[in-house]
Amino acid sequence: MPQSREAKFSIGDVVRHRLFPFRGVIFDVDPVFNNTEEWWQSIPPDLRPRKDQPFYHLLAENAQTSYVAYVSEQNLLPDAEAGPVNHPDIKKYFGSFSGGRYAWRGVARM
Repeated sequence: MPQSREAKFSIGDVVRHRLFPFRGVIFDVDPVFNNTEEWWQSIPPDLRPRKDQPFYHLLAENAQTSYVAYVSEQNLLPDAEAGPVNHPDIKKYFGSFSGGRYAWRGVARM
């Protein structure tokens, strides 16, 4: 099993993808890759992230829709300046939005 390291981002942080046009709020963190091998292999080799880093579950949005995303730390950048995230499940997990981040409501995971 890969060795984990401390996560750069926390639950409630608003982030954006480094390569693709979407952003989101973090609602869960895996210390290392914790998805299927099939999912990982579906990523083109030149874009495939390392498994030995934190991976984040996001309530994500782009210009067309909202969804849940699973993203490696190497592909995320802070995005709090862009304001709140417009995702229908925000209120299930978070309370207020202040100082560029959401307050965790403390509910069960998706």
